[in-house]
Amino acid sequence: MAATLFAKFVPKHGNGHHIYGWLPLTQTVRHGSKAVTRHRKPLHILKQKLLAVTKYIPPPQPFPRGAYPSESDHNQEDNGLMLLQKKDLKKIFEDYKMIAVVQNNCGNAEDMVILKHRLHKHGISVKFFPNKVTRPFLINSIYCNMAPLFIGPTVLLVSKEPKVKEMLTSLRASPQMTLLGACIDDTLLSVQGIVSYSKLPAMTVVQGELVSGLTMLTSHTASLLQRHPAHLSSLLQQYIKQQNPNNGTEASPTAEQAT
Repeated sequence: MAATLFAKFVPKHGNGHHIYGWLPLTQTVRHGSKAVTRHRKPLHILKQKLLAVTKYIPPPQPFPRGAYPSESDHNQEDNGLMLLQKKDLKKIFEDYKMIAVVQNNCGNAEDMVILKHRLHKHGISVKFFPNKVTRPFLINSIYCNMAPLFIGPTVLLVSKEPKVKEMLTSLRASPQMTLLGACIDDTLLSVQGIVSYSKLPAMTVVQGELVSGLTMLTSHTASLLQRHPAHLSSLLQQYIKQQNPNNGTEASPTAEQAT
């Protein structure tokens, strides 16, 4: 171990007389490196096995409160209002072809009114149903795969006809509304599936392309059917001319053209 001391000679004042002495103002101590002489002894294999067997395993933590719906909610009988809401919800799934699930993330009443006005221009309505009504109805129906979408404050955007492009345009102006999924023409679609559906051409355009394709095939088939009898007739005429010895010299060029 090595140590270094520093001191400075300064005058000391006291009782009107100047006394000079050594006053250590700063002191620096430098220690040398210490060698590590103690190492951890390896445990015996039997002791390692004993510690592994007797290691404390804490019990599993229970799920946080509210993570899963309680069983009492399922066993609770429906009152008159819940039965009426389930009846309205069933009618919506029967009458409307587009049912989209949107989550409301801290949107106020004014934003909801503006969104309703935008959607109403395109014939899209906004429906509110509590999750305690929607989830039991969906679990017991053919739309049970939509039940996981109803978490937190959700609303339904419904329309008689699938107006996906107009719905996406209106939701783009309301960032607090998040699209979770939709049921379009009895088909459950994710957000990416809804975007892909909006890029499809209109039904009238598809019908026009189908009619034009069928018309082209029909005309092509009619031309093929007319070609074979005409070709057969020319071959028969050529055969008759070949059988006539008087017209044998005139029939040879025509036969070459027919073949």
